[in-house]
Amino acid sequence: MNGVLPNQQIAAMIDSGAIAADPAVTSAQIQPASLDLRLGNVAYRVRASFLAGHGAKVADRLEEFEMHRVDLSDGAVLEKGCVYVVPLMEQLALPEGVSAVANAKSSTGRLDLLTRTITDGGTEFDRIAPGYTGPLYAEICPRSFSVLVRPGMRLNQIRFGSGDATLDDDALRALHDTTPLVDGTAVIDEGLGFSVDLRLPGTSLVGYRAKPHTGVIDLDKIGHYDPAAYWEEVHSTNGQIILDPGAFYILVSREAVTIPPAYAAEMAPYLAMVGEFRVHYAGFFDPGFGHAEAGGAGSRGVLEVRCHEAPFVLEHGQVVGRLVYEHMAQIPSQLYGADIASNYQGQGLKLSKHFRSV
Repeated sequence: MNGVLPNQQIAAMIDSGAIAADPAVTSAQIQPASLDLRLGNVAYRVRASFLAGHGAKVADRLEEFEMHRVDLSDGAVLEKGCVYVVPLMEQLALPEGVSAVANAKSSTGRLDLLTRTITDGGTEFDRIAPGYTGPLYAEICPRSFSVLVRPGMRLNQIRFGSGDATLDDDALRALHDTTPLVDGTAVIDEGLGFSVDLRLPGTSLVGYRAKPHTGVIDLDKIGHYDPAAYWEEVHSTNGQIILDPGAFYILVSREAVTIPPAYAAEMAPYLAMVGEFRVHYAGFFDPGFGHAEAGGAGSRGVLEVRCHEAPFVLEHGQVVGRLVYEHMAQIPSQLYGADIASNYQGQGLKLSKHFRSV
């Protein structure tokens, strides 16, 4: 059956050698509908972001763009505003007809840590052609905070699939009628619309804005950092905020979202015509996210928002993104939140796991 491959099929791909790694892939890397990818031992500081292009290898392009190498073995800082390419421990030998899509993990996106996957011969970020055989690389650009990284850290993830499993709007409406996908009216137009909540109950706090000059964040330290040292609180009493050009915000969706076990979803940007901002980076929603049987009962989507060229008034209920749903090839044997340590099940407005709760 066409669809996104679940954890048990990912495990079978590892056993067959379609996914290989040195050191070997661990069970902790396997998520309900994706595989976490691990950083290797060296980072290449490059002059600019690049794609390998048809017929070219990333290693050859690195010779063209490399400025210097950073040994990650004992931990090293990736500086804010710089671009790095890190060979990943995993490599692929995909069967014909199986393609892959990569994306940043949730905590990576919430740190404004732009992380994209590139491949030999690749002409797009995060899109891996059917039957691809070769290495994987992470392009990393810290946008708001410098970060301390080590080999084996998992900043991005990969999802495998066969065929076109995307639900069209009619199928999405039918699914919502049988299994409500949001707590309220579903705005369905090329996916399920996400709107921003700027009227949170009992508080004027509606989000956080990254401070421009902060210390380094060690990505191994969980629940460690004081949010006030890295984030400014964003308050609103009238259901609107003004986004500043170049600033990065953590906001939350008005909708509590459910991903039923037989489906996966990916966040897609909304039309550029609606405003001078973009919602990004972490796009995968696993089967079971917000699902009652997996302990969710509807979970808000955290919105990572960057404003572009002009100040922009963002208003309560404004649609800022959309979720594209896909069929799973099989129902996963583990669901988000139910069987694994899931940091964001049942979440509301929430910073990444590296910060102390507020």
